[in-house]
Amino acid sequence: MKITPFALERHFAKYEFTAPYLLCCSDCEAIKLSELLEMADQECLTLWKELGLGYTESMGHPLLRKEIATLYEQIAPQEVLVTAPEEGVYLAMQTLLKKGDHVVVTGPGYQSLSEVAVSLGCTLSLWVPNWERERGWEFWVEELYKLITKKTKLLIINFPHNPTGAVLTEADLNRVVEIARERGIPIFSDEMYRYLEHDASQRLPSVAEIYERGIALSGLSKSFALPGLRIGWLISKDKAILQSCAFYKDYTTICNSAPSEVLALMGLRSKGEIVQRNMEIISRNLELLDAFFSRHADLFSWHRPSASSIAFPKFLSPQSVSHYCDQLIQKSGVMLLPAPLFGLNGPYFRIGYGRKNLPDALARWEETL
Repeated sequence: MKITPFALERHFAKYEFTAPYLLCCSDCEAIKLSELLEMADQECLTLWKELGLGYTESMGHPLLRKEIATLYEQIAPQEVLVTAPEEGVYLAMQTLLKKGDHVVVTGPGYQSLSEVAVSLGCTLSLWVPNWERERGWEFWVEELYKLITKKTKLLIINFPHNPTGAVLTEADLNRVVEIARERGIPIFSDEMYRYLEHDASQRLPSVAEIYERGIALSGLSKSFALPGLRIGWLISKDKAILQSCAFYKDYTTICNSAPSEVLALMGLRSKGEIVQRNMEIISRNLELLDAFFSRHADLFSWHRPSASSIAFPKFLSPQSVSHYCDQLIQKSGVMLLPAPLFGLNGPYFRIGYGRKNLPDALARWEETL
């Protein structure tokens, strides 16, 4: 399979471990191993101490699948497949698509959500949000109606959305599901930022819970601050889809890392503590961003997103946002991500606010202004 280089990940590879101020990261402040072990219950500590470094069950450790199912109201452990997060995208696309299919995908977005489909010979239509100065980014379901054709074989959505932080209302999500159901179109839903809603009442049910042909991706990298474990999962009530994904996994990782699965179990059993800790960081940082962008309203248009640890402000200068971001990292070591890295040629950039060093990064950025 030939595939276009992943622009965002190649950009990160260039700067992620050398730039002193990563003001663009999508994850929350990573939890240390020592912190995670302190949170662990006795069963998890015993599993950790007695862990054998052999092969693991391909579908995922039974205890881990059971714990993942508790994140949902209508998902059973047997409806869970544990994968690496990015692997889950690849497995699902291989299962659901073939050459010549038409796909509708939310965009701008994480490149793999569209690029794997393109590599398979599919054609794409982007469901693009609208920027409203008074409200920020919004996805209009009416626009989705216009994109679906008789050849549409898959709808790919991502809420809370990367990079804008936008969410749908539950009523709009139900409308999206009805559009797909009427036409027999499966929905792949990237839900990596679920649990980072700034107002918990805005948390949506998983597409896999409310749609019989829905398959959802989630994991520990964003909301649970454990990206180094490389643990995610696919959930679906469609047994054929989930089984086909499991078959493809035999050609990718086969099974998951044994230490990562036990550590993932610790993290999920401490989900309340972890999510609260992450939301406290996010809340503090949003206050700082509100003040920063208020001071520099001549250069940036800012509106608080509804969810996640990322936002997508508008750059008001006539110069190229890509040029500005390049100059900023070269001169001050502050890294932002311009819109073209997400497939959008517009004056926007991604900023991340889930890490503790945001005050230092903002101060350094402000010096350059």
